[in-house]
Amino acid sequence: MKKTPQISLEEAAKLVKNGDVLLQGGFGMTGNPVHLMHALAKTDTKDLTFIGNNVGEPGLGGGLLLRNGQIKKMIGSFFTSNPEAVKAAQEGKVEYELIPQGTLAEALRAGGAGIGGFFTPTAAGTVIAEGKETKILKGVQQVFVEGIRGNIAFIRAWKADTAGNLVYRMTEQNFNRAMATAADLVIAEVEEIVPEGSIDPNEIHTPGCFVDYLVQATLHLDDLGSSASVSSSKKVSESRMNMAKRALQELQKGDVVNLGIGIPTLVADLITPEHGIILHTENGMLGVGPAPKDGGGALDYPVNAGKIPVTALPGSSYFDSTESFAMIRGKHIDVAVMGGLEVDESANLANWAVPGKPLLGVGGAMDLASGAKKLIITMTHTNKDGSSKIVPTCKLPLTAIESIDMVITDLAVFKYIDGQLTLTEVMPGATLEEIKQKTEAHFIEKLS
Repeated sequence: MKKTPQISLEEAAKLVKNGDVLLQGGFGMTGNPVHLMHALAKTDTKDLTFIGNNVGEPGLGGGLLLRNGQIKKMIGSFFTSNPEAVKAAQEGKVEYELIPQGTLAEALRAGGAGIGGFFTPTAAGTVIAEGKETKILKGVQQVFVEGIRGNIAFIRAWKADTAGNLVYRMTEQNFNRAMATAADLVIAEVEEIVPEGSIDPNEIHTPGCFVDYLVQATLHLDDLGSSASVSSSKKVSESRMNMAKRALQELQKGDVVNLGIGIPTLVADLITPEHGIILHTENGMLGVGPAPKDGGGALDYPVNAGKIPVTALPGSSYFDSTESFAMIRGKHIDVAVMGGLEVDESANLANWAVPGKPLLGVGGAMDLASGAKKLIITMTHTNKDGSSKIVPTCKLPLTAIESIDMVITDLAVFKYIDGQLTLTEVMPGATLEEIKQKTEAHFIEKLS
């Protein structure tokens, strides 16, 4: 059987050359090869093209390389979680390219499988698709995406054997499995290395043929950044909770549901076992439970897409990001509840970018908005300046076109019935006159 060389962090860092395309696994700091990244940060290597879901956190993981000026270009899905990355991009100090999270995962899988590219409905009709080839396939507009490969991949696994076979823990699979296939040289940072034959072949996630080197490195709380622990204190306004309660009414027993960040997250706090709802998180988990009551973090628990530690309900399962987004695009997610910045009369959604604001990341929103069977948007009815978020035509960059089924605000509930924006309910404490005054879009009424 193959013996995979075991090397030091310093030796691994020296294998990265100036100008290399570096793939880095992880979702936030979960499953992140932080020790390899920090070893690379101690070198003079520069002009790197960094590819990963996000660029770590400030001064942590890829964030340290960015701070050192070692990254020439960053390609990823969600840079907003690192304010320094957002600032560097918006000031022109580093080149960047945004790719929807599911598209990034699939592009890595394609690159690793020797596939030149693929068509996807994600991002069709948005600025992300500008300049790319598009086709109508089976009546759906789709965007062509090339496969992605790198010169070198830094990935993180929980356990390896001396043959290079890898096992990931909980939600730490994320981008690591695809990246292990998509680079010329793959270095796996692992918690534990055991003799070959010690791991049941049924439990191996990444076969050893993909792994060139192993590095043993122990994970500590300080390596997990914002996922190190979870606070139990949460203050929620009555209006926000009303929106969450109304969204819950739309969920049926047995539904597979994805909840976005913000108001949608509150829905999770209202779900009980009796509801029979199965929560999905795009970084690789089905059967998400409530936050841990002991305040524990990602060393002990899986994390959700908001990088918050959660518990696993009986019957839960873990998988990688490519499989997670295959579930989404393949219409295996019954309902997605997401936040919004703008919605319009044509059921278009804008929720990822505001020009001039420190927001730089599409995350999984484009995949979910176009892939879920039903899309519910929860948001405040107006902006802080009093302007309406429900408009004739979205002015902000679009997330998805003609995708929304229902909008729940602090004032009203709208549905798109026969293609028309339709007011169906008035929320507690609101009046019809107030809704008319604060809604810029034209709508019809079908109040019960």
